[in-house]
Amino acid sequence: MLMDADECQLVLVDYQTRLMPVMHDSAAVLANAVRLARMAQLMQVPIWATAQNPDKLGPQAPELQAALQEAGARELSKMHFSAVSDELAHALRPPVRKSSGGNARSLPRHLQKNAEPEEGRSAVVIAGCEAHICLMQTALELLQEEFEVWVVTDACSSRTERNRDAAFDRLAGAGAELVSTEMVAFEWLRTASHPAFKAVQALVK
Repeated sequence: MLMDADECQLVLVDYQTRLMPVMHDSAAVLANAVRLARMAQLMQVPIWATAQNPDKLGPQAPELQAALQEAGARELSKMHFSAVSDELAHALRPPVRKSSGGNARSLPRHLQKNAEPEEGRSAVVIAGCEAHICLMQTALELLQEEFEVWVVTDACSSRTERNRDAAFDRLAGAGAELVSTEMVAFEWLRTASHPAFKAVQALVK
């Protein structure tokens, strides 16, 4: 199964100024997060960014913040380690479609039509820090909420490699797909004839 850009949303978890300096391989991880944000903008994939306790851990890293602002990303401040506990899943879900007649309160209950959700984007491409805490807890709860979850491993980090890799093992066992930034790029594109091909290719070279 390949990622489909039209079905995806991008979630970037906690690339914050007081957190990134202590992350393993932080420069490469942050560079990939910026690439993901810019690719999502080119491919018209909605972007969410989370910030854990920003009063203590600071805002997003400046280079990522610039890319997020340019892309019109939405940001969610949180106190729970899982962003789902701070309403991320609700934000990612499409609105409920209002019925167009035939649902009057005067009708018997068995004749009333239930409101149905609009067709939306059910796949979440996610990356962030720390991989074994906020990223993992968010991804696991998104799986519980029946989203497809794609974890971009080269855009994730923890303070130690052991913690990062333990998160990947657990996420894969729970049903998340583990991918790389370049996998996301070329699966979203699918073809070299895509209008955004050259721009996306330039980002990953």
